Amino acid sequence: MNIDSTIISGYQSLQDIGYLLSGKHQVLLVSDKNIIGLPPVQSVITQLKTAGCQVTVIDNVPPEPSQHDVSAILSALKQPRVDLVIGVGGGSVLDVAKLLSLLCAGDENVTLKSLLAGEKPQHRTTSLLIPTTAGTGSEATPNAILAIPEKETKVGIITPVMLPDYVALVPELTTSMPARIAASTGIDALCHLFECFTSVIANPVSDNVALAGMKKLFANIDTAVAEPGNLVARLNMLWASYYGGASIAHAGTHLVHAMSYPLGGKYHIPHGVANAILLAPCMAFVRPSAVSKFACAYDLIPDADLKLSEEEKSYALVEYFDALVHRLDLPVKLSQLNITPDDIPYLSQGAIEVQRLIKNVPMPVDKNQIEEIYRSIR
Repeated sequence: MNIDSTIISGYQSLQDIGYLLSGKHQVLLVSDKNIIGLPPVQSVITQLKTAGCQVTVIDNVPPEPSQHDVSAILSALKQPRVDLVIGVGGGSVLDVAKLLSLLCAGDENVTLKSLLAGEKPQHRTTSLLIPTTAGTGSEATPNAILAIPEKETKVGIITPVMLPDYVALVPELTTSMPARIAASTGIDALCHLFECFTSVIANPVSDNVALAGMKKLFANIDTAVAEPGNLVARLNMLWASYYGGASIAHAGTHLVHAMSYPLGGKYHIPHGVANAILLAPCMAFVRPSAVSKFACAYDLIPDADLKLSEEEKSYALVEYFDALVHRLDLPVKLSQLNITPDDIPYLSQGAIEVQRLIKNVPMPVDKNQIEEIYRSIR
């Protein structure tokens, strides 16, 4: 899969985007209430209006959006066809923006219903994605995740057509992110990178991207969480997140994400938090099937003990994952999320049904083994 996005990166890199606006008349800017008032975002809106663009602002994208939320946004649009979609926000906002770039491109045959049914569109309108969290990597993935409340799960709409024309990685947009959100989204990025690195469909392209991303993440995640004003650490985390998305585009996640989906779908646990709880136990299960790759990733940790054997490094990496989640003060037990042992059979069934991801696990896994992992963190 080719990722042809032009990347704009660095402090104040949104101060002059006039060169992107030539020929654009109808612009849709997608965000949320927490982001829309930030000065860099207001600067973008001012530039759009100065350039003569008609700007429609959607600032009510909810966390974990459903197909009903997207339908409501579409129904509220006075101008259903636009020349440019700009998404500014976390993964939920960017996923909705990607969907709207398809649905507002003027093809009446492309509807939300047809996308959910698996139709692969051929066109979208021009898009610019600006992440304000460093975790989902949505700006680099061909995926958009929607909750389906009726089925208490989530689904992924996947098409490379959604990959954007432009991506802006702007560290000052992430400085208002609370430490807990910076931590959980950072762990989400780590899961993307490491799951793709150990997936059965990993390949030289995804491996190189994942390794670059993990090196940045291991060196910067603690600082980025502890020092929100550290623009260097925050920019490096944005790049780590982008590399995580690019890893997904070229390979795919597996066990952590499959097991986190039902936690989000029914219990509305934030995605990064669900991944944090599952990271170490899932990787302890997977470790015997990918010892060399575990060791390779361990070597990227700044204070790694390079004298260890591959086997020892693989164990040390799992210990690092566990210590990192504790150090970032994220939940480590399902009970901390008010999920009881009685919920585990439902979770296990939901996870094993995510075969799109389960088939990527680098060793056989069945429902009973998944249930054992959930019970180990009850």
